[in-house]
Amino acid sequence: MLVQKVKLGDLLLSKGLVSQDEFDSCLEESKNTDTRVGQVLVDRGYLTEDQVFRVLSEQQGLEFSDLNGIDTDSKIAAKVGAQILKKCGAFPIREDELNVVFTFKDPLDLNGQDAIQRLFPKKILKVVGSNPTLLDKYIRQYEINESIRELTAEIRKEISQSNAGDPSDASGILKLINVIVESAIYARGSDIHIEPTEKNCIVRTRIDGILKESFAFDADIYPPLASRIKLLGNIDIAEKRKPQDGRFSLTSGAKEYDFRLSTLPTTYGESIVMRILDKAKVLINLEDLGMFKTNFRKFQSALKTPYGIILVTGPTGSGKTTTLYAALNAIKGVDKKIITVEDPVEYKINMVQQVQVHEKAGLSFASALRSILRQDPDIVMIGEIRDQETLRIAVQAALTGHLVLSTLHTNDALSAITRMVDMGIEPYLVGPSLIAVEAQRLIRKLCPYCRAEAVITPSVLKPIEHILGGQHDDFTFFKAVGCDKCANTGYLGREMITEVLTVSDEMGEAIARNASKHELAKLAADNGFETMLFDGVRRAVSGITTLEEVYRVARL
Repeated sequence: MLVQKVKLGDLLLSKGLVSQDEFDSCLEESKNTDTRVGQVLVDRGYLTEDQVFRVLSEQQGLEFSDLNGIDTDSKIAAKVGAQILKKCGAFPIREDELNVVFTFKDPLDLNGQDAIQRLFPKKILKVVGSNPTLLDKYIRQYEINESIRELTAEIRKEISQSNAGDPSDASGILKLINVIVESAIYARGSDIHIEPTEKNCIVRTRIDGILKESFAFDADIYPPLASRIKLLGNIDIAEKRKPQDGRFSLTSGAKEYDFRLSTLPTTYGESIVMRILDKAKVLINLEDLGMFKTNFRKFQSALKTPYGIILVTGPTGSGKTTTLYAALNAIKGVDKKIITVEDPVEYKINMVQQVQVHEKAGLSFASALRSILRQDPDIVMIGEIRDQETLRIAVQAALTGHLVLSTLHTNDALSAITRMVDMGIEPYLVGPSLIAVEAQRLIRKLCPYCRAEAVITPSVLKPIEHILGGQHDDFTFFKAVGCDKCANTGYLGREMITEVLTVSDEMGEAIARNASKHELAKLAADNGFETMLFDGVRRAVSGITTLEEVYRVARL
């Protein structure tokens, strides 16, 4: 039996993780609510789960293992089996010549340790601490992996029988690809990541912007799997030294999906990423994007302007393309000639002429744009402004009577102005050509089935006091809990937070005289500009998301 030599509170205080007052307050709540003090510390936002369990492991004299940072060996887990792992609340960490290392949900469960030790009679069982929430996820994940072991066994059998043939032609590989794709679509995934490691091949799916492990196979399954996916994407299966891009379509549940394929050589093989493109999802109405009414009105008004530049900004994966397509959908008509130049053309839109960039053939954004302007368009959409040449042509097009829509990679709306100047466009051209800049991020929405009211500490509220106006008690905030409906994430779906900067005459003059960003920010605020942080907090107080999620995606 492990002896607790130091009290948890003393350890936390000695490490400076909490103050005496904070711990005493949490201890009091723990006694009154019959909740563990560590859970109260997490609920109040003083500590993360990992911090609590790291200190608890130290208290029990155990080494702490960060499950997020390990490459687990599925062969050790296979010796035990999913049923025993679940029963004992255990998961393997590593094995060497002398020891087998496991972590347990309850490090003091001697019966569970005895059950595992019996399976490794020639090794010494070493117990380490970990985060039990992550441990549960790993055990559930292994159950899923074990359920498709028959499929990987079938693949191995087919490979061994097809000595002269191509192993990627095995029917088991096609079944495996279907399982990977369909599970990602069912989970509302946007991207599938297939990554070889030293011991395994890991498949992860990006759901609501966060990567989640879906499957893990033994490393020998990866080569035929990668070859088959590359064949689907019509790219060179023999080329493994340089990145490649491809595209293919598959039908799932009577719906056709397009997949954009990318390969990248890494230490243990090629990393494969497949972007799932659902045609039904992107062609949505502008009003269904989820913009708050004040921002929606500003953006809609900008789209009615006959000429000028409208920029949509944000990081990769923030929904910029969806916003641009929704905008084109709103303004297209028989009376307007709309041409786009994209790399690649992700979705086809009726009544819009779409041009695919082809660098190898000499068709770049800039050269395509020059040709487009000779086609007498009313509206031009540029998939992305990447260089000064493209930006300069876009500005000239805007100044000569065209409405230009495009994207830039900037953190916020105001940064787009300084980025245009930094890219070499004279301020006296930026001011008159720019109509509006819309910046956006995607935040995860709380699962309505399991969300719970949260106690928010003053330190967490401090960065947004100017938005709340000091009336903290007037608002109710919620936290993510997790249930079966949201795959225990606490979140279900995503929503857009935005800021829309409209360029007034006064703002245009300030840009033209190369005013500082601080001066532009003051002018914008005077004109009613609302930041993304403001929009995010507005959604947090409405119970749509958590403050934690707002802080994750919005700039303080």
